[in-house]
Amino acid sequence: MALIALLAEAAPVMLRGAGYTLLFALASMVGGLALGVPVALMRIAPLAVLRWPATLYVSLMRGTPLLVQIFVIYYGLPGIGIEFTPVTAGVLALSLNSGAYLSESLRGAIVSVNQGQWRAGFSLGLGYGQTLAHIVLPQALRVAVPSMSNTLISLIKDTSLVSVITMTELMLATKEVIATTFQPLPLYLAAACIYWMLSLGFEQLQRLAERRLNRAHGSR
Repeated sequence: MALIALLAEAAPVMLRGAGYTLLFALASMVGGLALGVPVALMRIAPLAVLRWPATLYVSLMRGTPLLVQIFVIYYGLPGIGIEFTPVTAGVLALSLNSGAYLSESLRGAIVSVNQGQWRAGFSLGLGYGQTLAHIVLPQALRVAVPSMSNTLISLIKDTSLVSVITMTELMLATKEVIATTFQPLPLYLAAACIYWMLSLGFEQLQRLAERRLNRAHGSR
């Protein structure tokens, strides 16, 4: 009974934090996709002047810890006059990080498309951009959806790191409840269950997207 009372008392605060977690994750997903798609296209571009900046960005984001990136954006940039609110810094860091991984998933999928598809597009009189948009990308997306979805789902868990810059989300809300109740184990387990439920919801969306893309491909 004591455990039920504890969870009932903590639920409003933790669920509010979970709502913020979901909003931050969705905002970061949009930001990550907005960065990942053009970076992937730059990585496969014929011009080296486009490939090198994209390659450097991907290497930097994948080669450094997300926590360090958050610290650099929120605590480091003010040293040169660039300041962000905790929310903006958190979403920016998550977007930059996920954008690099999403770009690699999409790039790998594009490269996996048979070169004959490119030649077929060129033989029809299509240019590079038209062949990419109308022939290659639709096939690549079907391949890339599982790995891209995994990156987006991981954002749900990665939002816990932004609690270090006092951004209100599920983990910080849980810590605040623990500070008043002194019951860390059940509350951390409850937070883990909430993260799990959120991830399961996005996994279901991933399966729906895969089925839709497979049906669209099969109907052609």
